[in-house]
Amino acid sequence: MPDLARTLRELPASCGPVRLIGVDGHAGSGKTTLAGRLAEALGGAPVLHLDDIASHGELFAWTGRLLPQVIEPLGRGATARYAPYDWRARRFGPPRALPPAPVVLIEGVGAGRRALRPHLAHLLWLEVPHEESWARGQLRDGEEQREFWAGWVEAERRHFAEDPSRPFADLLVRQVQEGYEVLRGPSGHPGPDQ
Repeated sequence: MPDLARTLRELPASCGPVRLIGVDGHAGSGKTTLAGRLAEALGGAPVLHLDDIASHGELFAWTGRLLPQVIEPLGRGATARYAPYDWRARRFGPPRALPPAPVVLIEGVGAGRRALRPHLAHLLWLEVPHEESWARGQLRDGEEQREFWAGWVEAERRHFAEDPSRPFADLLVRQVQEGYEVLRGPSGHPGPDQ
């Protein structure tokens, strides 16, 4: 983690004064955990969870909110303000601040989407097969979310078929027994599950 943090800190700014780092992968692949550990290694870097931007009605159609609420303010060196979505109450909550730190992490399915890539300093892809990721996610979310997952799997498949992230990843990250293995990203070719 310290080596990866150092690499990210040394990148040129990509969104105003910010080095915006995307952490993408299938649902359940461990993006939130990786982003948390990376944020800690970066000395407390802010993390935007795309689960806070998406909603039941817009699983992947959230770019129109993310760009003006987060990307544009960070690009000006200003604090971004976005309304996080409450998945249980099914509504957006009060605005939350996201400061323009030297490194800001955006984690979630779709963090490497076409509309965000021009603003990213680096894109990390969690290299976990979709079947394994989805099984982990369903186990994590439990019986309460079974119906949601049935719709999610198809929505995620459609999203990555139309707007894949993995082929554009700068780095592939694999969870290993003790930590993570970081590999160079693909050379523009989709993997077997894309």
